[in-house]
Amino acid sequence: MAVLITDTCINCAACEPECPNQAIYEAGAEWSMADGTTLTGNVTLLNGKEVSAEEMQPALSDEFFFIVTDKCTECKGFHDEEQCIAFCPVPDCIIHDPDHVESEDVLLQRRTFLHG
Repeated sequence: MAVLITDTCINCAACEPECPNQAIYEAGAEWSMADGTTLTGNVTLLNGKEVSAEEMQPALSDEFFFIVTDKCTECKGFHDEEQCIAFCPVPDCIIHDPDHVESEDVLLQRRTFLHG
């Protein structure tokens, strides 16, 4: 499953530089699938959605940092644990997203998709 940042976020930014997929953005920031990945041009995400990797997308939150689910691998293939959770100073601020439960195989597949 992906992880998500809850409304207890204090916007300290400790999590953002730790993400190997650049899936974490500050409140109000536009983002793209290409940020921090090897994706270019038109791509089909693992969920079947087709997007332009470089096209800027609207912020998912204007109040606190957010995680782009389609870029989150729970750090599989990079680290033994989710770095955003490990570095966050607020207990239970970053949690597993019950709406996006995924197997380790899917997360590793996403890592390969994002980074070649």
